[in-house]
Amino acid sequence: MRFDGSTVLLTGATGGLGTELAGALAGRGASLVLTGRRKDALQAVADRFAARAVVADLADPADVERLAEECGDVDVLVANAALPSSGDVLDYTPAQVERALAVNLHAPVLLARLLAPRMVRARRGHIAFVGSISGKAATRSSALYSATKFGLRGFALAFRQDLHGTGVGVSLVQPGFVRDAGMFAATGAKPPAGMRTVSPAQVCAGLVRAVERNLCEVNVAPAELKLLSAIAGQFPAFAERVQGRMGVERTLNDIVTAQRDAR
Repeated sequence: MRFDGSTVLLTGATGGLGTELAGALAGRGASLVLTGRRKDALQAVADRFAARAVVADLADPADVERLAEECGDVDVLVANAALPSSGDVLDYTPAQVERALAVNLHAPVLLARLLAPRMVRARRGHIAFVGSISGKAATRSSALYSATKFGLRGFALAFRQDLHGTGVGVSLVQPGFVRDAGMFAATGAKPPAGMRTVSPAQVCAGLVRAVERNLCEVNVAPAELKLLSAIAGQFPAFAERVQGRMGVERTLNDIVTAQRDAR
């Protein structure tokens, strides 16, 4: 799959990695359709990259269906939108739990379901999900976020098999700790001691590589984090002890506190 000459729908275009991804995809020659919930912010990004803007609230299933109808001609879906959802689950209201599940998991799954049939008929297309290393390794104060990312990973890997042979690819891109964008940029929190970060440019490059080469899973993280997340998937109790020694809990507490103060 090539971006040049393709129409790409990018969700979450105004937050976190969204603007960086939009720039990277536009630089590859893609015709962009950008979506987000805040009209003014979305239009500003769309104007910057000569893209079409479609305002939608991904927490609303009806809005997700409308978005799919208005963007039914896209060749590539980049499902990037996500809510941080960090903190103790007991501090979330039922409505907040539902919103996190809707935006982070239900919306990308529903968009994939609604946009894939046309791609299959054309025997050309790609669906790329932006997940997280938190979809491989659970940590304290991330139960809700990890639940959505674990679910997204499972869906992506299985959906890829479902579409095998149709001409439509499915990829999952999982960043580790990203500097200068997303939670760390927004909260000022520091990663655990000794844990390296990756740049937004590296994440963008990983996504471009995943789509153009139809790669199954691309983990954009330093070697040590890739190793730790792989171990955590097999030995969660051991990983829990390691995370405690590394100060992961302190980092997450800093993020949660900053997000609470912002609210």
